[in-house]
Amino acid sequence: MTTVRHQQLDRLLSIMARLRDPVSGCEWDIAQNFASIAPYTIEEAYEVADAIAREDLVSLRDELGDLLLQVVFHARMAEEDGHFAFGDVAEAISNKLEARHPHIFGDDTTTDAQTERWEKVKADERRAKGETSAVDGVAISLPALMRAEKLQKRAARVGFDWPDPSGAAEKVREEMQELAEATEAEKLEEAGDLLFAAVNLVRLNGIAPEDALRAANAKFERRFRAMEVFASHDGRKFDGLPLEEQEAYWQAVKASERAETA
Repeated sequence: MTTVRHQQLDRLLSIMARLRDPVSGCEWDIAQNFASIAPYTIEEAYEVADAIAREDLVSLRDELGDLLLQVVFHARMAEEDGHFAFGDVAEAISNKLEARHPHIFGDDTTTDAQTERWEKVKADERRAKGETSAVDGVAISLPALMRAEKLQKRAARVGFDWPDPSGAAEKVREEMQELAEATEAEKLEEAGDLLFAAVNLVRLNGIAPEDALRAANAKFERRFRAMEVFASHDGRKFDGLPLEEQEAYWQAVKASERAETA
């Protein structure tokens, strides 16, 4: 089994090298660079998450392969420029995992306070990189919702956080009022403050904001499609209906969902 795994990985690395060959490779692959490939890397990560959410293990296998290709692609470009190769990437993450689990791979046999130990190890790693702020190293390229949550978690580690959700809830109400009273020039900033406060409130309720919004998106899409179907069954075109009649279909869809789960 180990030999087969090595063979398939070697095959993938060889394919990537062939595609990037400046003489006989693929024109599109040769033309790419780190920046041009980065959006595909992000997209593939989301497609992995989508397959997991759909509990589609066949798709998950394929999407993980697509994501692995992104790692191989970046590593190949770095190798061509003399920076590092795929083996160095694998070595770096192996070293990091062993360092972050001394109770598994080292002499530390304690099993309590693993979260605190994990955070200490990561903090030590950041200091070794020259990062001095608690919010250093939070990737700017993260989706804004995820980055807001990460920034808040980093601040919370040093004590800058609401003691309970009630303070965050009051902040949401305050930001809603400020947005309502904002001038056109102020609305962008105030809208951002409101969203940031909402992320804080959701986080303090023990829910990942990204998961919550993804679920809300899925629910809205499901209900909107159902409204269109209901209208079609009535011989009507949904997009031509007045808002109050569209709202009636929305309520009908919600009632139908409640009846199905009753």
